[in-house]
Amino acid sequence: MSTIAAPSAPARRVLADVIARPSSRARAFALDAGLVIAGAAVVALLAQVEIPLWPVPITGQTLGVIIVGAALGAWRGAAALTTYLLAGLAGLPVYAGFTGTVAAMGKPSFGFIVGFVFAAFVAGWFAERAWDRRPVLAFVGFAAASVVPFLFGIPYMALILNVVMGLDYSFWALLEVGLLPFIVGGIVKAALAAAIVPGAWTLVRKADDSKR
Repeated sequence: MSTIAAPSAPARRVLADVIARPSSRARAFALDAGLVIAGAAVVALLAQVEIPLWPVPITGQTLGVIIVGAALGAWRGAAALTTYLLAGLAGLPVYAGFTGTVAAMGKPSFGFIVGFVFAAFVAGWFAERAWDRRPVLAFVGFAAASVVPFLFGIPYMALILNVVMGLDYSFWALLEVGLLPFIVGGIVKAALAAAIVPGAWTLVRKADDSKR
């Protein structure tokens, strides 16, 4: 007996698809480009909300990454954060502390910026499956997305600190400076996003109802 695998749940529209509805393919492309640039700008703005800390500062970037990913969807969210990453490397002052240039690659924190691209994709993936419309599910999805930058950031930090700078940080020491100080903040940011994004959906629904 042959078996047929059940198809995965289709991706649903995200906030950007509901709020902005292009009337043609050409306008859709222009709209997507505009949304990607706007998403990068939002992250750049929140990156300036910073608590200095060595070797990785606490910033509002992660909150921006989650909201942008959820609002734009997986691929547009990842494109927005790729744009943000490249804009900083090109010299635009979009990173924390109004910094930028290719020299950022030599900082211990740069791996987290790389991880933001994938975190936005994860947040968008959950949003495309409607997890962003209910606070509890949104929190779970956004908390998962918040973990992603650490998967890139800590190994990169180890590379810069131990190999490039010639220091001797143990694995536990890396966790002490690159993970543990950010756990509470990450939970708070995921909770904020889980309030903001479902709240935006509520406003969208009310606006649609008022037009009927």
